Amino acid sequence: MSYDWQPLALTFELALTTTIILLLVGVPLAGWIAFTRSRAKPLVETLVSMPLVLPPSVLGFYLLLAFSPNHAVGAFLRTHFDIRLAFSFTGLVLGSVLFSLPFMVQPVQAALQGLSPSLAEASYTLGKSRLHTAFKVLLPNIRPALLGGIVLSFAHTVGEFGVVLMIGGNIPGVTRVASIAIYDEVERLNYGAANFYAAVLFAICFAILLAVYGINKRPRILRGTI
Repeated sequence: MSYDWQPLALTFELALTTTIILLLVGVPLAGWIAFTRSRAKPLVETLVSMPLVLPPSVLGFYLLLAFSPNHAVGAFLRTHFDIRLAFSFTGLVLGSVLFSLPFMVQPVQAALQGLSPSLAEASYTLGKSRLHTAFKVLLPNIRPALLGGIVLSFAHTVGEFGVVLMIGGNIPGVTRVASIAIYDEVERLNYGAANFYAAVLFAICFAILLAVYGINKRPRILRGTI
């Protein structure tokens, strides 16, 4: 029996793209939340954490409305930039970034808040810039949290269903990711194909998590703490 590998390829393309964007956006945002004294901090933290408690269909519904050419945001993007987000891969990426944002921000934020303030203060005393301090002092000291954020964001995007279905539908080669393909095949009573997609996702996610736990455990073993 031959299987269509396209949903799996599209799934990992979506997860990889989303994770890279989250790394570029989520880490600076986590740093801002960790160190800011702004009164807006509780509001920003709440907005970042909302995808953890909202049903995916709720977020997907509002994104679908926002992306629609019949509403302001969608119409503006379509008219001025010829960008269509609803039922497109670009829309899936944007929705996935918003949906997985807390999985990148919260581990990094917690790790930064757990660092001793003397680390940054020593760097500033030596005349180093904020950028140098961030890349050479702070981020190297939170590598396990960074790795955890990357893996959680990737794995969470791989397993997305509600948001993807709402804003992307089931368009082969465009928005039909593996989770949608599993649902579609089960509806057709084609359990063999559904089992194929599910088994591949299970095996890959298990391998990724096992590798991460193994990497994070190694330094502790070397220090003799285990």
